[in-house]
Amino acid sequence: MSLTTEAGYPSLTDRMTPVDAGAFVIAATFLGGAPAFALGDGAVLFVTGEGDLRVPAHDGGLLAAAAAPGVLVTGGDDGRILRFQGASPPETVGEAKGWIDAVAIGPDGAAAWSSGKRVFARDGKGVVKSFEAPSSARGLAFAPKGYQIAVAHYGGVSLWFPRVESPAKTLPWKGSHIDVTFAPDGRFVVTTMQESALHGWRLSDGGHMRMSGYPGKVKSLDWTADGKWLASSGADAAILWPFQSKDGPMGKAPKELGIRPSRVARVAAHPKAAVVALAYEDGCILLARLTDGAELLARPASRGGTVTALAWDPSGARLAFGTEDGAAGVLALPEG
Repeated sequence: MSLTTEAGYPSLTDRMTPVDAGAFVIAATFLGGAPAFALGDGAVLFVTGEGDLRVPAHDGGLLAAAAAPGVLVTGGDDGRILRFQGASPPETVGEAKGWIDAVAIGPDGAAAWSSGKRVFARDGKGVVKSFEAPSSARGLAFAPKGYQIAVAHYGGVSLWFPRVESPAKTLPWKGSHIDVTFAPDGRFVVTTMQESALHGWRLSDGGHMRMSGYPGKVKSLDWTADGKWLASSGADAAILWPFQSKDGPMGKAPKELGIRPSRVARVAAHPKAAVVALAYEDGCILLARLTDGAELLARPASRGGTVTALAWDPSGARLAFGTEDGAAGVLALPEG
């Protein structure tokens, strides 16, 4: 089912279908079985059996996007928050007075977004709450359980319960925090930072975890299907931090996957298997197995732009990617 390239990687490149997205790809996902690409020019592109369909979304640029099974939420220059559940026209779920900096998808139809310091949350019943972060809110994430949102900003993270009137709890750490994620079991919060590092907190006692040593900024994080590893970009390999124990990665060395002469730009963990897709700044995409480091080539390096979006479909049978120069594609894995 595979070929071997001159570089020595078993190859799946013949199973990659190219897509001309035509604009900077902000995010990739699958909706209603169709690959979907959120584009910087304000549209969302759907690749259907009948052809490509561009659905207008934002007046001006599309600035932020978040995806979950069956749903894509976007925010743009126009201050609107849109929810796509297929190729039909999207639903407007919120707005702000300025451009949108970050969006997140929560449980039971909930969504969150930020504009400057102001953070908004809309629950599944349509009730919208807001609060002001200490500084510009750069990253948002819903907790895996309960209606709680982590907000990344300068000086740390705020943990906000929109349905509770009490002030948000602060997880402090000096520096600028850009993006944020909860561990799937809810025990840890981890941020990417303006400097080339990650920072984490153990929520039971606020214990700190500093994950440094990256040669570049970390712009992509994803948890493996079993929640035991956090994969990250920012180096010439994917760096995976262990979170199996109660102390997380404290005192433990990370795992490295897919070492190449180019930095990893995006990571996407397979939804079922112990496999991580790695996309590089030179356009190359590899599939790497955690157990033994075995690699498959999905896309060779190209003269085009850096890969900016990477996502599996819910079954793990297809992988979609997009780049900064509008090249995109969909990889279909062999059955079995």
